[in-house]
Amino acid sequence: MTSPHRHYHRLAWAAVLLAFAIVIFGAFVRLSNAGLSCPDWPTCYGRATWPVHDHEIAQANATFERAVETGKAWREQVHRHLAGGLGLLILLLALIAAQKRRFGVAQIAGAAALVAASIPLYIGKHYEYAAAMALAGEAWLLIQAIRGSNSDASRLSAIVLMVVVFQAVLGMWTVTWLLKPVVVMAHLLGGLATFSLLVWLAWATTPGAALVQAVAPKLRRLLWIGLALLALQIALGGWTSSNYAALACGSDFPKCLGQWWPQHDFREAFVLWRGIGVDYEGGVLDGPARVAIQLSHRIVALLVFGHLLAVAIRMIRTPGLLFWGCVLAVLLCAQIALGIGNVLLSLPLWVAVAHTGGAALLLFVIVGLLARLRAPE
Repeated sequence: MTSPHRHYHRLAWAAVLLAFAIVIFGAFVRLSNAGLSCPDWPTCYGRATWPVHDHEIAQANATFERAVETGKAWREQVHRHLAGGLGLLILLLALIAAQKRRFGVAQIAGAAALVAASIPLYIGKHYEYAAAMALAGEAWLLIQAIRGSNSDASRLSAIVLMVVVFQAVLGMWTVTWLLKPVVVMAHLLGGLATFSLLVWLAWATTPGAALVQAVAPKLRRLLWIGLALLALQIALGGWTSSNYAALACGSDFPKCLGQWWPQHDFREAFVLWRGIGVDYEGGVLDGPARVAIQLSHRIVALLVFGHLLAVAIRMIRTPGLLFWGCVLAVLLCAQIALGIGNVLLSLPLWVAVAHTGGAALLLFVIVGLLARLRAPE
C-alpha cells in the first residue's frame, strides 16, 4: 500500500494513539459505572459539556428523570468529545486518501455531511429523518470503499470512517437502550475494531515497515486464527462486563465458587435480545447464568493463551522476529495475570481497565504483524 501523502502515516499513528486512549478511557467510564451518567445523546443533560453549577444541576434534575452525578457525568461527556475528535481525524485521513481519485474528496465530504446532518435531526427528535440521513451516509461510504483500491489508502480509510460512524450509533444506543448488554459488547468490539483498522492503516503506509519472511504465509494463517480467537475472547469479556459477571465465581481461581464445575445456566447466559426498555445497570441475570458466562470466558482464555503462546514461540525461533515474538509472549502472560488479578483482588478498577488495555495491545501486535508480514518475491 502506497501512502497518499508523505505525512499520511504520521497522521495515522496519531489516530492510533488517540484511539488507544479512547479505548482505555471508555473502559474507565464503563467500569466506574458512569455509562448512563448522561441520560441523553450527544448532549449531556441538554448541554455540550455537563451541568456543573448548582443552578445547572437543579435545572437538569427538574428536566430529566436521572439525577445528576457530576463526578460521573464529566467522564461520559469527555469520552464523547474524544471520540468526536477521533472521528474528525479519521475523516481527514479519508479525505487525504481520496484526493487522487476522481471526485474522491467530494464523495467522502458528501457522505460525512449526510452523517453530520443526522445529528441535529436526532437532537430535534426527528428520528426517522436522522436514521435515513445516517444510513445514506454509511451507504455512500460503503460505495466509496468498494470503488477504492487496495494499492493506496482510499479503500481502508473509507472503511475506517464507516466503522467509526457506526461506532457513534452504538454509543447512542448504549445510552438510549439503558446499557443493553449486546450493545455494550458491540460498542467495545467496535472501538477495538476501529483501533485495529487504524493500526493496519498506519503500518501499511509507513515506509519500510514490511517484514519479509519465508515463513510469512504459514505464520499469517496462524495469526489470523489467533486474531479470530482473540476477537471471540474480547466479545466474551464485553459480555462478562456488561452482564456484571466478572465476580460470578467470587474470588476463587482456578475453581469457581469452590468447585471446578459449579451450577450454571448456559441457555439463559447467552440470550442476546431481551427487548427494549429494561434498565440493565447492575445486571438482570441470576447467579447460575453469570457463572456460565464467567466459565466461558475462562475456557476460551485457555484456548487463546495456548494458541498465541505457540505462535510467539515460533516467532522467537524465527530470525528477524525475535523481538515481536517476545513482545507477544510478555503481553499474553501479562493479560492472563491481569485476568486472574481481577478475580483474586475482587475487580479493582485499575486492574480491570488495564485488562482492556492489554487486549488492545495484543491486537496491536497481531494486526501489525498481519499488515507487515510479506513472503519474498
